[in-house]
Amino acid sequence: MALRAVSTSGAPRAIGAYSQGIDTGSFVFVAGQIGLDPSSGQLVEGLPAQAERALRNISAILDAAGLTMADVVKTTVLLADIADFEALNAVYAKFIADPPPARATYAVAALPRGARIEIEAIAFRPAPV
Repeated sequence: MALRAVSTSGAPRAIGAYSQGIDTGSFVFVAGQIGLDPSSGQLVEGLPAQAERALRNISAILDAAGLTMADVVKTTVLLADIADFEALNAVYAKFIADPPPARATYAVAALPRGARIEIEAIAFRPAPV
């Protein structure tokens, strides 16, 4: 299996030793995205805006791999405060198609750059017919 790094200017460049995404041919694994605006490099303010920006970043990475949010089969959400769970769901529902992907959501002690949320995704590429 050949691995291909997925990269786009539509999402923040990696701030460590990782790729924005990895395409295996059948699956695209999107690295955790926080609410960084790719044009300014700055973290947007507040949980709803950070969740939306993280999901837009994921969407841009998927687009660079030729996929969409409708291809997402699994997400993992990390919250700095589990009390933000309902606010997350309100934003998340706007980006996710039916049937919604499997998801795990965890509260964590801290996230990079003081972010309130980080989201990673796995998307599936169906075989050509």
